[in-house]
Parts: sequence; C-alpha cells; structure tokens
Amino acid sequence: MNILGKLIIIGGAVDKGSFTETDLDKNATSNLNFFETGILKRILNESKHKENSRIEVITTASIIPREIGPEYVKAFEYLNAKNVDILTIERREQAADEAVLARLKAADIVMFTGGDQLRLTSILGGTPFHDILLDKYHNEEFIYAGTSAGAAAASNNMIYQGSSSEALLKGEVKISSGLGLIDGVIIDTHFVQRGRIGRLFQAVVGNPRVLGIGLGEDTGLLITNNTQMEAIGSGLVILVDGREIKDTNLTKVELGQPISISHLVTHVMSKFDTYNLETHLMHIQSSHYL
Repeated sequence: MNILGKLIIIGGAVDKGSFTETDLDKNATSNLNFFETGILKRILNESKHKENSRIEVITTASIIPREIGPEYVKAFEYLNAKNVDILTIERREQAADEAVLARLKAADIVMFTGGDQLRLTSILGGTPFHDILLDKYHNEEFIYAGTSAGAAAASNNMIYQGSSSEALLKGEVKISSGLGLIDGVIIDTHFVQRGRIGRLFQAVVGNPRVLGIGLGEDTGLLITNNTQMEAIGSGLVILVDGREIKDTNLTKVELGQPISISHLVTHVMSKFDTYNLETHLMHIQSSHYL
C-alpha cells in the first residue's frame, strides 16, 4: 500500500531557536542553523503548501500545554509559516468534537509536542480524531510530526516506562500500544542524553522483528511511505536490529534479573544518512565530509 503522508519523529528538545518575542531579530544570527537547516524548517519544506500549510500544534501529551504550545507557534511563525494554531485536546470527548475534527481535516501538518505518551494515547486512541489522523496519513499529502512523546506514540508498539539504569533487567521496560501510524518499529526518545539504549535492547529482544529506533535530542527521522528513513537534525539516531540474534536468556530468567543477548546488531545514523525498512540497508552520506 502506497502511503501518501510523511512521518517526522524527533527525539525531543527540538531547537525552536533560543529567543523570546522581544529579541527575535538580535538573536537571528546565532540561530542560523535553526532557520536554514533545523527540523522545524524541514517540516515546512516537506509539507504540501510550505509556509502556507495549515499547522495544528497538539499539546495533549503535556501537563503544561499553555506554556508549550505558544513556543511552537512562535517558532513556526518566525520561519514565515502563515497558518499556525494550537489544537487543544485534553479530554477524550474533545477528540470527538466536530469543530476539533474539522480543524484536523483541514490541517496539512500536525505537530505533537512532548510530555507523556501514555497520556497522549489514552486520550486520543480509538476516537474519531484518531481515525481521521490515520486516514489522512495514509491517503493525503499530510505530515505527522512528533517530538518526544509525540514521536514515541507514532508506532504500533510504544515504550511508556522504564528506568535507564535498570532497563536490562527483565520486566523493567513497559510497552503498550501507540497510535499505529507505522508498524515494525519501536521508538525511544532523548536517547543518547538519557542513556536509554538498554530500554531499546529489551524492547527488541522481546520481539526481534521490530526495529528499535533511538532518537537523540534535536535529531529525528523523516520517513516516507513507511519505508525510507532519512536522519535529520543535529545529533544521532541509533537503530537496533534483532533479526540476527543468536541467543538470549530472556525466557529463562526471573523478573528483575539481568538479560543476556548475543549478536544484536546496531547502526548509528547522522544527518543525511538513510535506512530502508524493507531492504534493511543503510546508506551513509559521506560526501559532505569530502
């Protein structure tokens, strides 16, 4: 099935430009990377109508939505986006409201902010909003962009809890169902900064068919047709491939005991590198270093 939408998942702490409303101009030079090659600019460039695209910032995952939402609106507007607003959904009944659904239907981009991915899925999962979101992603030139919780919730399988320090103890990583835009992957965020590689190892060893994706902060993946992935942003993306696992003690040890895994394959991606989810081939774009 050909999927017309694009998925942009970000590891959190996306660079929105370190400015306030009163000092936009004086900080413009120091934020040059943000304006020219930053992730938010890439979201606009990938959208159907570029700066004229209709953008809805969705703060459902956050417990401080009134603080988070305006920051994204301000950042997009400074990138010359003309139609940006905050779509407030804090309760399940709002995800069935006709006015809310009409705004989703009209959107070219939805930007899901960070917070708690379980809050996000428990409010939106199985609602008319969720149904329309999936339909638009499959059948329209539409962008689902999500950072932190918004990224983690994009896949069918979703990590929602797990201590970094104890992640390789059996049972410490908790997994639930996500929003289901993409299958065959599981996504973790703030990956490098919070030392979460153990969480992804346990998630993958439990079902080696699933590719683990670890997103660093201000780093993400642009996924087209749920197949081709391109690394974007300033940091690293870690991929964990369990298809070649030779042995593990996962089913033999008790809960709380350490897990052993042999032949777990990892890949490290940086900006412009690509990975194909069908062929499992990675291409390193080294030409910009020559």
